[in-house]
Amino acid sequence: MASTALQHVCAAPIARAIRSRAILASSSVASARATDAGPHVLLGMSEPDLQKLALDFGQQKYRGKQLHHLLYKAKVKDIESLSQLPQAFRDSLREMGWKVGRSPVHHAVTAADGTIKILIKLEDNRLVETVGIPVEDDQGSLRLTACVSSQVGCPLRCSFCATGKGGYSRNLRSHEIVEQVLALEELFKHRVTNVVFMGMGEPMLNLSAVLEAHRCLNKDIQIGQRMITISTVGVPNTIKKLASHKLQSTLAVSLHAPNQKLRETIVPSAKSYPLDALMEDCRDYFRETGRRVSFEYTLLAGINDGTDHASELAQMLHEWGGGYHVNLIPFNPIDGSEYRRPYKKAVLAFSAALESRRITVSVRQTRGLDASAACGQLRNEFQKSPLLELPASEPQFSPV
Repeated sequence: MASTALQHVCAAPIARAIRSRAILASSSVASARATDAGPHVLLGMSEPDLQKLALDFGQQKYRGKQLHHLLYKAKVKDIESLSQLPQAFRDSLREMGWKVGRSPVHHAVTAADGTIKILIKLEDNRLVETVGIPVEDDQGSLRLTACVSSQVGCPLRCSFCATGKGGYSRNLRSHEIVEQVLALEELFKHRVTNVVFMGMGEPMLNLSAVLEAHRCLNKDIQIGQRMITISTVGVPNTIKKLASHKLQSTLAVSLHAPNQKLRETIVPSAKSYPLDALMEDCRDYFRETGRRVSFEYTLLAGINDGTDHASELAQMLHEWGGGYHVNLIPFNPIDGSEYRRPYKKAVLAFSAALESRRITVSVRQTRGLDASAACGQLRNEFQKSPLLELPASEPQFSPV
């Protein structure tokens, strides 16, 4: 009896020690995995990844499912707010350097039409823009579109773009893209139904993070792939790479001109990616994915908005197979720009000229014109270099 009792007394501390070493070892694995991927950020992780993380920390697998709900439904912003999780698990996550990966809203501007543009202050004190565009249909249902940024600034410096004038800092990480959508859902108290990668930056220059964010938006936040649009002004070899993923999302190519010579004056990067090569890649993209390419065309008064330009554009599109859609965008005025917004008559004439040549066309309704609507414009009012360290405060809202 004494021997049996002694075995029990000794076995309990030994078992606890073994469990402690196992948790420590698995935590080291979790830490190593996070280190390989950069800073330890929960946002952007899938449910299976979060379940594996929970197991790595010696927790039950279902804790990963709870984490997933807290991140994407409850929209928790810091580790301590993960209140459904055991305190020991939260303490371990914090001690190992894990963060949720949410940033504060630094400033917000609300336009008369309900559009809200926000600046999010990132961990390195950079500011990035995102825009929420609400549209109510005839049945009263609300469609909320998030226009998200993929870079802090943009290195391509298109001549009409406020973002390019503001300079370029760095690529966004995938969670910094995802958090833009969550921030808008909180402000509007409504789920985002559509996402367009048409904010600050060139998505194709940050394709790996864009694809990671796309996966999260689709699988974790549950926005349908066909409700997501990835825009590009054209970066060599990247359209082919995107096609290989066979996404059901829309590819929108910023064209802005019907010929190479004019395009180079508007889009400097076009010099390294001739229009013929871009159109060939767009044709191959359609063949590979079965998804029609949409072309964005910003109308600049007296520059590219004539009916002769429309005729040339239609001819070029037909030469490359037809079936394309053109989205016309009347220029949003920005400070310091030599370009002007075209008159409505010119926009309608351009649209009619395309339609008469069997090109499907739409004219984008300008939203948030009274809220620094042009991409990068609001950010330029506040920052062209990192903010000085500021005390935490409530976001500043400026209704207009």
